[in-house]
Amino acid sequence: MTVARKASAALACVLAASAIAACGEASVGAGGATATKSTRANRSSATALADAVVTRSSQGHSLPSVGNSRGVAKEAADPLEADSYPAPASAKHASAATPTKAGEAIVAAGAPSDAEVREELAQMRAAERSARQSQQLKLTPVPGGESIGGNGTIPIPSGVPEVVQKVIAGANEIADFPYVYGGGHASFVDNAYDCSGSVSYALAAGGLLGAPETSGELESWGAPGPGKYITVYANAGHTYMYVDGLLYDTAGRSGVYASRWLVQPTDNEGFVARHWHGL
Repeated sequence: MTVARKASAALACVLAASAIAACGEASVGAGGATATKSTRANRSSATALADAVVTRSSQGHSLPSVGNSRGVAKEAADPLEADSYPAPASAKHASAATPTKAGEAIVAAGAPSDAEVREELAQMRAAERSARQSQQLKLTPVPGGESIGGNGTIPIPSGVPEVVQKVIAGANEIADFPYVYGGGHASFVDNAYDCSGSVSYALAAGGLLGAPETSGELESWGAPGPGKYITVYANAGHTYMYVDGLLYDTAGRSGVYASRWLVQPTDNEGFVARHWHGL
């Protein structure tokens, strides 16, 4: 009896939703062929869903949930787009390689395993901190922004976990790609990347992301707070990260094809800090 009542209640809700949808369609194009087809489609879909609800309820199954499996994150226009040197239509770049392959191909030879790094971490922390500070002091920006000079990439350190090396390698792979808002959202393989596309590509190279995420979605990536090696900062409109102490960001670059690695840190106010467990 309880199952039947639940099925009836669910059916009533579905039919009510169908009626509301049909009314909305009629108001847009009352008397038109398009409105008639839409209304029929809504009724047909509602009937099919109602049948499924009744069947599953009568069999004692839980009702299916409706929604995006990745969740819904608020997204806004990138407020720092103008500082990212958006690429003009004439700017062309070959598509990037798949990020996991890029990371595996460029990892420093003879890199220690994660287990070896953990064993030596206590002794290495002071030396690594000093080395990072020295490295940052030697980096100079290209005039017109904060992008590092040279070929736009940074050396891959040997005294960090392998996953961090792969993230840096992936970040290097697209360091000089042009900025296009929305670039890298549909696929990791693209010829231009925005802020979240860039961060997503680098994280994927380290195996820390399975699909591109927007800046709003990166607000819930990993775990809360800063990490030892990788910290992603994100809000609804922009995202960037620090990897082994260096800033990786699209805002502040020196030109269309300038590096995403920047010399100076940025103001993190208004951003959520996230990290990967253990990193």
